[in-house]
Amino acid sequence: MHGMRLDLATVVVEDYDEAIDFFVGALGFDLVEDAPSLTNDGRPKRWVVVRPPGGGTGLLLARADGADQTAVVGNQVAGRVGFFLRVDDADATHARMTAAGVRFVAPPRTEPYGRVAVFVDIAGNRWDLLGPVPV
Repeated sequence: MHGMRLDLATVVVEDYDEAIDFFVGALGFDLVEDAPSLTNDGRPKRWVVVRPPGGGTGLLLARADGADQTAVVGNQVAGRVGFFLRVDDADATHARMTAAGVRFVAPPRTEPYGRVAVFVDIAGNRWDLLGPVPV
């Protein structure tokens, strides 16, 4: 099958602007869309999409709407690592992200599949920062 890719995944957040500041300012993603939109029942919201530099799967930053959505902010995958950010140099990216205020739960470590460090996003979701094993 041709012409298929995963375009967006949703991250439920408490506030659009704080989430944009985190993903763009701290992680270095590009803000590719920020447009007014409407909920299914006609209330205003925003359509906010960020992507890693160079493209790839983007994130729809969706402000929590109602108690059910608010309950999953930061716990979209039940405390597991649910998002994976692949980079060319995990240690350099770790240093840059740490300086930008990103909270890592442990220092980088080397595994058979590469360098990895777990960090927490603005909402509280866990991510793997992944890079190749240094040579």
